Order: sequence, then C-alpha cells, then structure tokens
Amino acid sequence: MRARGRSYRYVGPVELTAMVRPGGGGCRIGSAADFDGWVARRSAPELAEPFTFVVGTDGVLRLAPRRSEHVACAEGEPVLSAGEIGFLREAGRWAVGEVSNQSTGYCPDVGSWAAVAHAVDAAGLVRPSGCQEHNIVREGDFVCVFCGADLPEVWNVDAAPS
Repeated sequence: MRARGRSYRYVGPVELTAMVRPGGGGCRIGSAADFDGWVARRSAPELAEPFTFVVGTDGVLRLAPRRSEHVACAEGEPVLSAGEIGFLREAGRWAVGEVSNQSTGYCPDVGSWAAVAHAVDAAGLVRPSGCQEHNIVREGDFVCVFCGADLPEVWNVDAAPS
C-alpha cells in the first residue's frame, strides 16, 4: 500500500548507492510492538544519539544507526521523508525527543512532516505537536524557514546564564 504525500527520490552521491543491500535496509517500525522490540535491543549510548530514519512510500518508519546512509536505510527506494530522529523516555513512555529532515541524499522539504507524524503515531510514540526548529536569522528576516511562523526578534539558542 502506498501512503499519501510527495515522494522523494535519492539525489545524493551515486557512490553511496553501493551501500544498498536488498533486505539490508532500516528496521521497519510499523507498530508499537515493533518499536518496543527494536528499542529493547539498543544500548544506552546508542539511545543518547539520534538515529537515521526514512518513511517509505508505504508510510512505515524505518530506523538505522545514526551514521547510516539514508539511501541504505531506504534500500535505494523513494521515500516520503528522511532525516534524523532521537528518542527519550517521558512519563513512562517513549517519545520523539528530536526530529529533523537533514538528509542530503533525499532533501525532503517541510511538506514531509505529515508523513513523519503519521509514521510516528503508528509506532505508538509521543511526538511534538508543532514546529520546534532552530533557525539562523539573516538580513533581519525573522521567519521560520520550516513552517513560516514569525520568530521572536530577541532570542538565541544559547540561553543567558541564570
């Protein structure tokens, strides 16, 4: 079954496609049980870092170690989204702590967030409800490049010492 949304084909360096192995892609996380089984096999140091992810055209989340190539995680196939995702325990449940669309191989735009939200929901994970991105303001343009929302004019990632 093909999920809805724009698909992205791999546009990265052709030499990275040599890493693609049939059946060797990211771990499919289509349900809460899939995620529970996958996370039980991760070490604390692994869970402290984000993972490589893709959402396949079937709408299923696939996870691989952080330094994996997105094209290998997706087995060379088109995706609905790609980036990095980190997890944390929140009120006794697993939650998405961070997610990005940082994939130079697929270059998904912000329209891909709907596919990520759907895949994360299917995996039984708590997720952020909106845009929580870091932006670099240039030329006085205080607008989020991801969601178009106005940004505060006095703010910085490096919080002032208390």
